[in-house]
Amino acid sequence: MGEIEATLARIERLDPELSAFTEVWDEEARERARSVRRTRDVTELPLSGLPFAVKGPVGIRSYAAERLIAAGAIPVGSTAVPGPGTYWQTWGRGRHGRTLNPYRADRTPGGSSAGSAVAVATDMVPLATGSDGAGSVRIPAAWCGVFGLKTTNGLLPSPDRTGLASAGVLTRSVADAQTYLRCVLTGPHERTLTELPVPAVFSPDLGFAEVDPEVAAVVRCAVARLEAAGVIRLEPREGEFTLLDPRAAWLAIRGGSDAAEIAGAARVRAENNRRLAVLFARTPLLLTPTTPNRPHGHEGPGELYSTALTWAFNLSGHPAASLPAGMTPDGCPVGLQLVTDRGTDAGLLEVALAAERHGGTLRP
Repeated sequence: MGEIEATLARIERLDPELSAFTEVWDEEARERARSVRRTRDVTELPLSGLPFAVKGPVGIRSYAAERLIAAGAIPVGSTAVPGPGTYWQTWGRGRHGRTLNPYRADRTPGGSSAGSAVAVATDMVPLATGSDGAGSVRIPAAWCGVFGLKTTNGLLPSPDRTGLASAGVLTRSVADAQTYLRCVLTGPHERTLTELPVPAVFSPDLGFAEVDPEVAAVVRCAVARLEAAGVIRLEPREGEFTLLDPRAAWLAIRGGSDAAEIAGAARVRAENNRRLAVLFARTPLLLTPTTPNRPHGHEGPGELYSTALTWAFNLSGHPAASLPAGMTPDGCPVGLQLVTDRGTDAGLLEVALAAERHGGTLRP
């Protein structure tokens, strides 16, 4: 009960300012904790008593939440997602108002898993569920300085009729994301990228994105630290790997556009899949900035798509993660995106764990 009480106390103290939660289930959490404690064989509950948060009003009904609860974890509340009144999704609205970035109150935390990222970043919970249809886990992870994983499309049930969205998780440490993956998967999963240094290709913009120079500089420094630490070995092809801009394709598939737009989307998707297949046949790891921009203000991103570097991998289905990379000079967290081949989620987490342990100070 101690951990749950400490969690609820932190939420009560911090959430009125940050507004990460839409609901907090105090009594339900305490009752679940009592029930877990009454379990005779706690070895059957590998997450016995671990507090976690769920994304949005329906997060408690997600497959991942059910698996975490079955492992003994305790849901303590639902986290903020974008509210009504705007088409852009990189923000959140909780029970106390708009959700604030814990590093810059004048900036958004990203979204749509906004409250999940803020709750984890401020240690209100060690783990929060998310879903990622265009970057909705990775973007807030990057902008709040935490780790965020989008799983391979189809690995877990998708909350989206188009299949673009994948289940994901936000955590303070990669080890906690590994625990999540072990608990939500019922069958064996691959471990493929354990040998260090891991051959990697770094693409600063995927050939089409306009990346903020200060964001790019932070990411380049993070990549250099990982190479110097022996975590990765950069292949001599930096800047050569490109994809077609997925914007129109993603919008067409998500929006159910007319036949010509759908056909165009299929061509872009097929070509990007071909390029990624060639890349991963020879190099197991792709690195990019998570976002082309730093956290924007609460009034919105303007004409800039914060999803420019993330949604290609929702179209292709590859697992992708955001690892804290450092800070811009004005105090905004930046994320480094790691992408591996389909089905290598466990291997991706192994690389991320090595980066976290040996790559120097990446976290804000």
